[in-house]
Amino acid sequence: MVEWSADCKPKARVTRVRRLRRLAGLASLLTLASMQGCNSLFYHPDSYPYRAVGAIAGAEELTFASKDGTKLNAWFLRALGKPKGTVVYFHGNAQNLTSHISYADWLPAHGFDVFAFDYRGYGKSEGSPSRRGLHEDSIAALEYVRSRDDVDTDRIVVFAQSLGGACATAALGESGIKVRGVALDSTFGHYISMGNEVLGGTFLTYPLAWLLLSNSHSPADAIANIAPTPVLCFHSPEDPVVPISQGRALYGAAGDPKAFLEVPVRGHAIATSSNAARQRLLQFFTACLKN
Repeated sequence: MVEWSADCKPKARVTRVRRLRRLAGLASLLTLASMQGCNSLFYHPDSYPYRAVGAIAGAEELTFASKDGTKLNAWFLRALGKPKGTVVYFHGNAQNLTSHISYADWLPAHGFDVFAFDYRGYGKSEGSPSRRGLHEDSIAALEYVRSRDDVDTDRIVVFAQSLGGACATAALGESGIKVRGVALDSTFGHYISMGNEVLGGTFLTYPLAWLLLSNSHSPADAIANIAPTPVLCFHSPEDPVVPISQGRALYGAAGDPKAFLEVPVRGHAIATSSNAARQRLLQFFTACLKN
């Protein structure tokens, strides 16, 4: 006997129609993503000026070049008083540094210079975003900071959020550039698994993520090379963008010394979401820069 649904159509037929629609949707997404080079899965830049550099006392705007000559825009925020060290800030996805700078603009008041930059295609930076391009930009940013006469190369730490954490980790782990400490906020481990989350996070979408993406420059493959530089990972169990399982996988791949701080607030990029979290970040940087 056939069981009927409320609209008088056989349930078996309704199920088949739904499956066909899902397959058609996945096929369309595959075609679209292939045409766009999969960049739409990870990169969402804009050039809108959310904040002016002049609104931050002691900040300067500058330009430096990536490996292939692409001109990148950056801000340098000077510490109040003698600097304890320099924080290289890798911002997260979407928008540009002018919208993300509020995550780091409080650090100069605590004695840290801050260098923040836009990846290619973001803000005023030239070019279009790509995995390889952002990787080269990240290495170039670290090298540029180290080349400045006003920066003590032995007193550099990294603060990186979400996609920025992936870029910073791969840049450090693959280049061999050394810093004194790395704080990662809401960062994922591998591009394919994170791409699967973007596509829906099911066993049905994983093959599509595998077809569309590669794991090149994945942070979980590079983070062990950062050791013995200390690593501090922040993540929320209620992160709606990057599941905490992603953060734990990245932490598990890291060498010692390392620490994982679970911040129980709903949100993404939560390392500065409370005074307590900020104090933990400051304590980490201070401990890394002792001696």
